[in-house]
Amino acid sequence: MGFARPALSFEPVALEFVTRYIWFLSMATAHIAKQAESDRRRTVVGAIVPLVAGAAIALAPVPHGLSTNAWRYFALFVAVMVGLVTEPIPPAAIGLIGVAVSAVTGLVRTSTSEAATWALSGFANSTVWLIFAAYMFALGYSKTGLGKRIALLMIRAIGRRTLGLGYAIAGADLILAPFMPSNTARSGGTLFPVIRNIPELLGSKPNSRTERKIGAYLLYTSLAVTCVTSSMFLTALAPNVLAAGLVSKTIHVTISWTDWFKGFAPVGIILLAIVPILLYKIYPPEIKEAPDAPRWAAEELRKMGGITRHEMTLLALVMVALALWIGGAKYVDATIAAILVVGAMVLLRVVTWDEILSNTSAWNVLVWFATLVTLASGLAETKFVDWVAQSLSPMVSGRGVITAMVLLVGAFFFLHYLFASVTAHTTALLPVFLVIAAKIPGASPVTWALLLAYPLGLMGILTPYGTGPSPIYYGCGYINGKDFWIFGLILGLLFFVVYGAIGVPWLASLKI
Repeated sequence: MGFARPALSFEPVALEFVTRYIWFLSMATAHIAKQAESDRRRTVVGAIVPLVAGAAIALAPVPHGLSTNAWRYFALFVAVMVGLVTEPIPPAAIGLIGVAVSAVTGLVRTSTSEAATWALSGFANSTVWLIFAAYMFALGYSKTGLGKRIALLMIRAIGRRTLGLGYAIAGADLILAPFMPSNTARSGGTLFPVIRNIPELLGSKPNSRTERKIGAYLLYTSLAVTCVTSSMFLTALAPNVLAAGLVSKTIHVTISWTDWFKGFAPVGIILLAIVPILLYKIYPPEIKEAPDAPRWAAEELRKMGGITRHEMTLLALVMVALALWIGGAKYVDATIAAILVVGAMVLLRVVTWDEILSNTSAWNVLVWFATLVTLASGLAETKFVDWVAQSLSPMVSGRGVITAMVLLVGAFFFLHYLFASVTAHTTALLPVFLVIAAKIPGASPVTWALLLAYPLGLMGILTPYGTGPSPIYYGCGYINGKDFWIFGLILGLLFFVVYGAIGVPWLASLKI
């Protein structure tokens, strides 16, 4: 393994190790994809690869400026992340083991009580519970038939072509994005429950041999476009607002809603136009045209009859959630609003408590994402993230402004492989990168601030844990883990290239 090389004393080694970390993920994905002989062999290999990856890093010399604990914790973190790719056991169990080992060994906090507090901190994360609530919304849509009804209405209107459905999903997300600062609420809580009903109506079921008929394409398209719209508006993602506040405090620059939109609009419009058709080509659905689908959908709607009382109740509750997410953000946290609506669903008998308890997918994702949030926070707490960011500073100083932009924004973007939360990424890295950027002549502070803030939404596509809606789509049973990593890297590179080629020159021309 290349990680065993001893040349670790110079500062740019941070970028080298991040690059190799991403390479480990790609290597693991490619290796497991070749193991088709038996489930047992895949399990054995899937268990060995993460252990080798972690051991290779742990046994390498500790880089200058980094503590031994931080280095060993990074080795454990890499082992867990590679394990999520190879999946020798369920991902939630891998995350749980990673957290437990970190706490027992005192890699993050040495005190037993403090280590326990840290290990369980992910279960107090608001995004984790918002993801769980989104699953309950999906349960309500499925049980009442409202999701099926809305899906049939969509098919009746524009269901002749699968690509048309892809663009319909993009348009729906774009309309909601300026008004919903939580992409988990927007995509996971509002769009996912509806889209999730479409594939099964056309014979595409999760965890079967029919996922690629249409379900995988529609659901991955939904996740990809929400990453684009999350960067498009200041109010489309909560960390965007957080970033604007950090920019004001760090370099004393104010970012307006208009400036934000104006600076990213060309990139956002291009990506929204590209993503559905690109995925249609590289992740193609088997069902491309269904000329009889609208007639079939109309007949199914006739069989369903008029809207029921439970459907009306759920629709009213969803509207309440939307109203709280859009207009009540100043008064009610998005997660609390969602949990309140879930409680109302039980109270009004839209779903039962036993049905909530038996929803294993929701509880599985809750455990999985809670442990990932905790593990990612450990990187910041051990000062590993600070070391990486500070080590990048000498690499951009003294270079031309365009080169510096590419290096700095690229590092900020792809370092998201180390985070299970855009909020954590923003809090940990943005102030450090802003300080580094402010020392580079050739661009205004506002330009630098926007350049670094725009990728916050886009970077969510990289991993199955990269942004709030990701675990929801990952856990739906339509997109397998290998595809998530491979297409996450492909779209991540596409987003970054388009952003660099179109967004940087455009933003520079605005002279904000």
